[in-house]
Amino acid sequence: MSVNLYNTGVSGILSAQQQLATTGHNIANVNTEGYSRQRAEQSPQIGLYNGDNYLGSGSYITDIRRIYDEFAQKEQMLNQTNLGYADGMHLSLDQLNNIISSSGESINSSIEQFYVSVNAIADDPSNLGLRNMALSQAGIVASNFNSISSQFDQLEKSVNGEIEQIAVQITEIGRELARINDQILQNKSFDGSGQPNDLLDSREKLIADLSKYTKVNAIEDQHGVMTVMIGGGTTLVAGATTLSVEVKSGDPDPAQTQLELVNGTTRLAIDERTMGGELGAKFEYRDVDLKQARADIDRISTAIAITINEVQAQGLDLNGVQGADIFNDVNSPTLVTSRIQKHAGNTGGQNGEIHIDPTALGQLSSDEFEIEFDGANYQLTNLNTGVTSALGAPGGGPFATGFGFDFVESGGAPLAGDKFLVRPGENSAALMQQVMTNGEGIAASSAVEISPSDDNISAGKIEVTNVTNPAAARALMPMRIEVLENPANVFTYDVYDNTNALITTAAYTPPAQTINIGGVFDVEITGTPSGIATNGPEVFDIVDAFGLGNGSNAFDMANTKDEGLLNNGRETFNQNLAISTATVGTNAHSAKLVADTADALFTQSFNRNQEVKGVNLDEEAANLLKFQQAYQASSKIISIASTIFDTLLNSAR
Repeated sequence: MSVNLYNTGVSGILSAQQQLATTGHNIANVNTEGYSRQRAEQSPQIGLYNGDNYLGSGSYITDIRRIYDEFAQKEQMLNQTNLGYADGMHLSLDQLNNIISSSGESINSSIEQFYVSVNAIADDPSNLGLRNMALSQAGIVASNFNSISSQFDQLEKSVNGEIEQIAVQITEIGRELARINDQILQNKSFDGSGQPNDLLDSREKLIADLSKYTKVNAIEDQHGVMTVMIGGGTTLVAGATTLSVEVKSGDPDPAQTQLELVNGTTRLAIDERTMGGELGAKFEYRDVDLKQARADIDRISTAIAITINEVQAQGLDLNGVQGADIFNDVNSPTLVTSRIQKHAGNTGGQNGEIHIDPTALGQLSSDEFEIEFDGANYQLTNLNTGVTSALGAPGGGPFATGFGFDFVESGGAPLAGDKFLVRPGENSAALMQQVMTNGEGIAASSAVEISPSDDNISAGKIEVTNVTNPAAARALMPMRIEVLENPANVFTYDVYDNTNALITTAAYTPPAQTINIGGVFDVEITGTPSGIATNGPEVFDIVDAFGLGNGSNAFDMANTKDEGLLNNGRETFNQNLAISTATVGTNAHSAKLVADTADALFTQSFNRNQEVKGVNLDEEAANLLKFQQAYQASSKIISIASTIFDTLLNSAR
């Protein structure tokens, strides 16, 4: 009896000792991140059969168990991924918003000041000081576009650096997970008892850290070894084997870096769109928001340069010479080739150029496109909308796209499957320059002008709409156009040259019709210039308008500020810039709201998980007292058993 009592006491002491050790371990790790509190599971020893009864023989610790809720842990991990994505987008978009807001304001102000100086020239065309001031303002406009483009470059380099750092972090976490997997396999008993709890906690913490960067799916096998997949199901860790996540140059744009999963010499492309977390946010920000902001600015700079240069070309400078470009040509050899990039997998030798169509400026798109040769025709796909249209067979170019630019073949021949990336405004802001250096070159004067006869009785008009060669147009002056209605509602117009010879007779169809004169300028008839037949047509005289005091062309240039030249004629330069700036600001504000919501959801899931697995010091302090008392009581049992044993020995002497 005393022996059994002694064994019972010893078992109680050992159980209490392990309970105390477990409680002490919990208290020691109260501030350890990712630690799950542990509990010693105590069970009774099998009783001893004695006299038709089973006598209890003490207790033992069956297991040291982690207090762990798999559902709560997965919920926290999912919210951690969402928070990583939301915070990544918010911080990146906030930075982009700050840049485009301040730089956009500078661009807007410089455009305004340029037009103010052009208006001043229209009022005083011969003032060389005003002309030089306008050129100075043009230089500031170009410089501001250069500056914001440079800042976009820095943002792109920065986000690519962050992507590379995250890839390194993911690889390091993967290696550590594989190492812990191996340790768990070595230390875990195959009968399911004696779990390496602290190793399991370390592994869970690494997975939680990984979930901040990307989506994570982890599957544990019957031996406790975990397979970890990231993104859309790409395996990062399989048991003790781990793969590396590496960054490679983009194709066809080297700056648009991509991800690869690497195992020795084997490389597998990873779809960045499935990554989620902070890594997914960085890719989305770079490939959507930053790219679109840059494309919008490039389109505005392209439109300004085209518009100002086009108006310049229609007028005459102080020396009576056709106006030269104020800004560099948007279809320069450097720009037309930089707008199109070949894919590395192309097997043909085809090269191409992208030319902006000045006559379709309103259609100019800031979207990204892909041209693919299908073996018979070039196919144009808008990568923003997914819409595809046929351009035509090789050799039939230039190919008008309907988006404000033309595709021009420039040597070589394509083979089926060849692809080209097209960005219509690429480098326009970065390379924008003021190329005119002398204020005398500003074409303030119009070449020709039209005056209606004082005898005209209708409200019909004829106006000069385009001059392709102002010097040649002057050489044709003076000229005359007569419009006659005879019979009612039937109109004809006659064009007379500077010798008063009739050179053109044709029908006019109201309400408007454009007429080309001598191949060097266009006029437009509008309304119904109703002369009295047969000897009283409406007469419009065209004369040489050049003069030092003529500011008509400068006035036309100033008017382009308020013309709807972008987005199919719906937006002015400043309106388009304001919309682009507002879009980034709205996205940044939305990202902040999403980040705040994601933070609240993560905090809730974290707290719920901590309620299950976290260490409660009050509870552990109570356990210390309880197990201490159990230890002391078990010691008393041993003491009593010893006394009984001594008494038995003494009685036998």
